[in-house]
Amino acid sequence: MERFVLTDAQWALIKPHCLGKPSDPDRSSRNNRPFMEAVLWITCKDSPWRDLPTPFGNWSTAL
Repeated sequence: MERFVLTDAQWALIKPHCLGKPSDPDRSSRNNRPFMEAVLWITCKDSPWRDLPTPFGNWSTAL
């Protein structure tokens, strides 16, 4: 997926502060980067969730 919001260096700073880890059993802990990028994209664009670009996944399951 093409990154729209965070560089790898920025993600490296944020990642340690995200809840969950790959070994946790729930869905939200598999990979927090797409969720964080979606939230930041929505915030920066001041758009509704329905306008989330396709590379971020389905708007209704991005959370």
